[in-house]
Amino acid sequence: MWIITEDLVGERVDVAASRLSGLTRSRISELVEINALTLNSHPVAKSRKVSLSDVLEIQDMREKTLSLVPRLAPGTQIVYDDDALAVVDKPAGVAAHPAFGWEGPTVVEHLIAVGIQISTSGDAWRQGIVQRLDAGTSGLMAVAKNEAAYTGLKTAFAQRTVRKIYHTLVSGELEPSEGVIDAPIGRHPGNDFKMAVVSSGRYAITEYSTIEKYRSTSLLRIQLLTGRTHQIRVHMLALKHPCVGDPVYGGDKALAAKIGLTRQWLHAVELGFTHPITGAQLVFASPYPPDLAQALAKVER
Repeated sequence: MWIITEDLVGERVDVAASRLSGLTRSRISELVEINALTLNSHPVAKSRKVSLSDVLEIQDMREKTLSLVPRLAPGTQIVYDDDALAVVDKPAGVAAHPAFGWEGPTVVEHLIAVGIQISTSGDAWRQGIVQRLDAGTSGLMAVAKNEAAYTGLKTAFAQRTVRKIYHTLVSGELEPSEGVIDAPIGRHPGNDFKMAVVSSGRYAITEYSTIEKYRSTSLLRIQLLTGRTHQIRVHMLALKHPCVGDPVYGGDKALAAKIGLTRQWLHAVELGFTHPITGAQLVFASPYPPDLAQALAKVER
């Protein structure tokens, strides 16, 4: 634990932490990502500027570590599996990988429990993860099983050659009914647990088109051209049409209760990419899970 002194005021968290601890900035970034580095007892973005008398703390990783415990994640389906990769249809309530503060089931632990072996670089608790879906978002995600597939898929996501299609139910009616949202996303200036459209954020591009208009909501088709944390949810809030049922980004709680929805109406319906080893074109589709289908049926009525 360190208290920020005058010579560090205005420095980024990662710079200050590196200078104080002697750890590399890449290691500091890893600690920030798993919430093992806090500022004034709260998780923080590495780009946050420190102020005089701020308290910077790094958890002792010898005592606080993440571990993999093979356990089934109910409702998780493996829709494709070969020697290089697996494609999973993830239900809501399941995280992509273990994280501090998350005690629920994860995709990585589910794969281990059903006998799928993953061996890639990176921390053991998130090996093979080339994309993530929020715990409250359902649908398709790919997991690499070996290093060649991991490198190939990471490159494909970075080069934006992966087709990622989502459907979401949002409040209100969008005008125009289709368009492109180009707005940078970064940590919320007043809440490090949230993301927001901020000028200092990373560029983020979302394409949307309206599938159906209802009395007070719209069903949208979303194609992500980038993959920022909470991107769809943040961009929809920025347009003042938040995802229905979203507890963090402005979802109408009364409407969610009326249609029996306990999480954001957001589902990854399609995933398409070139197989990193064979070169085959793979496309997968996922139907709406029961909770979203039932909520949509109530909206339609």
